[in-house]
Amino acid sequence: QVQLVESGGGLVQPGGSLRLSCATSGITFSIYTITWYRQAPGNQRELVASITNGGVTIYADSVKGRFTISRDNAKNTVFLQMASLKPEDTAVYYCSAARYTLDHRLERYWGQGTQVTVSS
Repeated sequence: QVQLVESGGGLVQPGGSLRLSCATSGITFSIYTITWYRQAPGNQRELVASITNGGVTIYADSVKGRFTISRDNAKNTVFLQMASLKPEDTAVYYCSAARYTLDHRLERYWGQGTQVTVSS
């Protein structure tokens, strides 16, 4: 059974920091690309940051220089360190594990999400 469990969300003041974790089980973690998405009320889900199995990272322009994604293959966990948080970062944050199978199918799993609220 595949599980992705996000944690670390909460309420933080503007300018503050949070560290999100995505703990996985049931997959060969090291071969998956892990991506953090977020969805604010009334908005579409958007990509925040992604890290490949080789450690290559990409970030949304809106979070570059403020967020850092990293992975610990020994712990099957991905982290999203968020700094200089803004009210517009408020959203439910989801992690996703994805890979292409040998027959070129996209295999993707999702976590349940964790709420991040940036407010004074």
